[in-house]
Amino acid sequence: MKIRDRAGGPAGVGPAGGARPVSKVGKVAKGAAAASVDATASATHAAPVDQATFLGLSEAELSPNVRAALTALLDEVRHLRDELDRTRKRITHLERVADEDAMLPIANRRAFVRELTRLISFSERYGSPGSVLYFDLNGMKQINDRFGHPAGDAALRHFATMLLNNVRDSDVVGRLGGDEFGVILAQADMAQAQDKANQLLSVIARSPLIWEGVDIQLSCAVGMHEFHGQQTADDALSQADASMYQAKRQHYAGKNGATLVEADGDEAESDSDL
Repeated sequence: MKIRDRAGGPAGVGPAGGARPVSKVGKVAKGAAAASVDATASATHAAPVDQATFLGLSEAELSPNVRAALTALLDEVRHLRDELDRTRKRITHLERVADEDAMLPIANRRAFVRELTRLISFSERYGSPGSVLYFDLNGMKQINDRFGHPAGDAALRHFATMLLNNVRDSDVVGRLGGDEFGVILAQADMAQAQDKANQLLSVIARSPLIWEGVDIQLSCAVGMHEFHGQQTADDALSQADASMYQAKRQHYAGKNGATLVEADGDEAESDSDL
């Protein structure tokens, strides 16, 4: 069955048998739909509108009084942060001063005893060995009398530096008082402590202090003690000290005094009391 229009011709065919023009209504409808899609797309991708905010508050909410209060608050926060930073630096400095010798870059006796106590407890808990060396620097009175106290201070610094430069980072070097020094050797038994003591004595023997054109040969006595726990730090130091005096009596460290080598090669020896 053929469909005809009101003029009797086939639908979609003009009076002369040509194609009937497309309805303008359809064009308008399609155009409106396209415009709607474009408008939706434009709304979706529209550029954001900048809005000033401060601590989550919009500009409309920031009255002059609120602005002034918030600015003052931020200034106070910055001030407190600066003060906290300065306080932390002061604490760090005071902790270092409290643990460091007043003249030498090594631990003082208080810090040394504290570390020795800690390592003795570690040794007792885990059954690991540990040792402490006790050094007594010889001939300091003769150095002070002949070259002056600045030379004596330089000798102490030189000796401490030699100890520091020839032990492990895990070891602790400290000044126990006057011309006495200690070294804590973690995880070291008596044989290892003996080897380290001999090594340090060798370094000291071949590293004189040069003072105003004069080579001042330092010498020392050293004692040692291996700890396993079940004793105090003072007990361990007393044992090492007794060992040092025994070595001193036996001239274990070589010459019992300071050998002074002049610029022309002449030597002068000075014996020191035990």
